[in-house]
Amino acid sequence: MAKLFLIIGSIVMALSVVIGAFGAHGLEPRLSERMMKNYQTGVQYHMIHGIGLLLVGVVALKMAPSSLLNGAGWSFLIGILLFSGSLYTMALTGVTKLGAITPIGGLAFIAGWILLLVSVMRGL
Repeated sequence: MAKLFLIIGSIVMALSVVIGAFGAHGLEPRLSERMMKNYQTGVQYHMIHGIGLLLVGVVALKMAPSSLLNGAGWSFLIGILLFSGSLYTMALTGVTKLGAITPIGGLAFIAGWILLLVSVMRGL
């Protein structure tokens, strides 16, 4: 799983840069200040949790296989899709009802960090 999370993390990070650049250069003149802020928040959390995915991959190289560690990686990916994805979609479409999905992604991020913590503590 280490290799898989390193691959997914690398792809996620590349996409975060592309999405961030698209927002900065293509969307800024077209979005309201509020929607641009939502978009930027999505990019920020996307990047942070892409690094989290890479961290899961690196930790997995050093530890025995762990369902907790795998859960951390999948939680980060789900969080990116739900949290950042809902913010991107809201900003691009103006459909603010999608904001109801955003906290679910935030919970996935929190779960991912807790699972990573527990898996590392058990591996020590």
